[in-house]
Amino acid sequence: MTKRQDIVAITRSWIGTPYHHQESIKGIGCDCLGLLRGVWREFYGKENPEDMPNYSPSWGDHRVDDPLMMVARKYFVEVKEPKEGDLLLFRMRRGMAVKHCAIVSGPRLMIHAYSDHQVREDDITEWWDKKLAGAFKFKGVR
Repeated sequence: MTKRQDIVAITRSWIGTPYHHQESIKGIGCDCLGLLRGVWREFYGKENPEDMPNYSPSWGDHRVDDPLMMVARKYFVEVKEPKEGDLLLFRMRRGMAVKHCAIVSGPRLMIHAYSDHQVREDDITEWWDKKLAGAFKFKGVR
């Protein structure tokens, strides 16, 4: 199994975990960032970086900073063409901070968690494409 396949397998093991804002416990509850934190823990065998941001559950949050993007640029490697196992970041509105993340699980597929939904695998539709703010690979992954 490749490292990319490992990341996807770990992420898929979270499918069905209920949504719970700012949690990161497989099978119990997580939000999109909690899913990323959990995958990080399992993949690297240690807790995520200390400066992972907390954020409000509102997708209309008017932050002027962009903490999730800053953390992604610090701990991941930015890529132009996302592949399986890569992190996707989304801006729900132009000019606003990144408010959602997902992990690519296959061609035009992603796994993510969002309010009122369990962790799930969804198509990357044109709607998501328009909101894509960046794509990143886990360090140490080719």
